[in-house]
Amino acid sequence: MSAGESATAKRADARRNEKALLDAAAAVFVTDGVDAPVRRIAAEAGVGMGTIYRHFPTRADLVVAVYRHQVDACAEAGPALLAAEESPFEALRRWVDLFVDFLVTKHGLAAATRNDPEGFGALHGLFLDRLLPVLDEILAAARAAGEVKVDVPALQLLRAIGDVCAGAERVDSGYDPKITIGLLLDGCRYSG
Repeated sequence: MSAGESATAKRADARRNEKALLDAAAAVFVTDGVDAPVRRIAAEAGVGMGTIYRHFPTRADLVVAVYRHQVDACAEAGPALLAAEESPFEALRRWVDLFVDFLVTKHGLAAATRNDPEGFGALHGLFLDRLLPVLDEILAAARAAGEVKVDVPALQLLRAIGDVCAGAERVDSGYDPKITIGLLLDGCRYSG
């Protein structure tokens, strides 16, 4: 193996490790919050502690990277779901489920980035820039198929979902925001 091939293999391995870390951290954040022990994230990802700190020197770095990773995953999922699902409305339901999982993971982001308000603002901008067009595309397909009302704007729906999820971790253990969001989506359906 040449030096160039070795470096390429090492970069590919580093990318796989980083993706495994981000996926594991997102899963752990959902169950344990952003203050979960780093050891738990490393164990979930199947990597050593040094690997985490090499990629993400601070907890805030890790939280922000998970946020970006999940925004990208939600954005990429929209077109894939539209192509794969039986109907645009089913694609909408599946995409909203992914979005809700992302929102649950996002809890604690503000606390983790409190020393960097500009960075937090940039992340919010990324969130809107990447996710609004995807949701708008899914809604347009559902409208064209006669499955949702014509007056459901993407921003309104995105904010409503966010409002339903806000504080869900502080509500009693019987609260499931996905049930309320299911009702919200049913309310968006065209009933002509």
